[in-house]
Amino acid sequence: MGVCAFCFVIGFSGFVALGLRTVPAAHGGVVLGIMPLTTAAAAALILGERPPVRFWLFAILGTAIVAGFVLRDGGEAFGVGDLYLIAGALTGSIGHVYSGKLSRQLPGWEVISWVLVISLPVTVPATFWLMPANLSVVPTSAWAGLGYVTLFSMFIGFFAWNAGLALAGVANASQTQLLQTFMTLGLAALINGEGIDLSTIAAAVAVVVVVALGQRAKSK
Repeated sequence: MGVCAFCFVIGFSGFVALGLRTVPAAHGGVVLGIMPLTTAAAAALILGERPPVRFWLFAILGTAIVAGFVLRDGGEAFGVGDLYLIAGALTGSIGHVYSGKLSRQLPGWEVISWVLVISLPVTVPATFWLMPANLSVVPTSAWAGLGYVTLFSMFIGFFAWNAGLALAGVANASQTQLLQTFMTLGLAALINGEGIDLSTIAAAVAVVVVVALGQRAKSK
């Protein structure tokens, strides 16, 4: 649980927050598309899961599609924000592995609840240290974003996610994260007004097909 607390609360959340200070939300969502591959690799190294070769090929193909999209979007170069996001993906992947391992012994909601409790000695002081001097200057949209991330992204969302990791296996379940990339793009367009072109839609369709084929290979 200590590893999960470090990886999720400090590693993933911290690195992603730093990365999103320099890149758009849609771009960040695409960079995090490497998480299915890094999570599957972490599961193989830490838990000893051994997906078939076809599964790895589809995982690499899906990640290559996402990486190609990122390079096209970023002018064929990775910036500091991308490096932060990659670090977030790596720490998040390790957290998912240990979270999935714990969820085989405890209900998923219990795992994330204890992880957040363990994090309180760090998160509470950090909250007061980083809090703006004048809270009235913080816009309502920022409070709404903080509330959503706190309640859903870092808590309720893990109820179902941890259960899925325990039931399907970490490497298998991780491939559904490829869909998260393009859900992020859609929400970025809806909420932030970021544009989505035809190539993005084509990449989304390609990723969905790759995920489906990868899941089928794993189940066989």
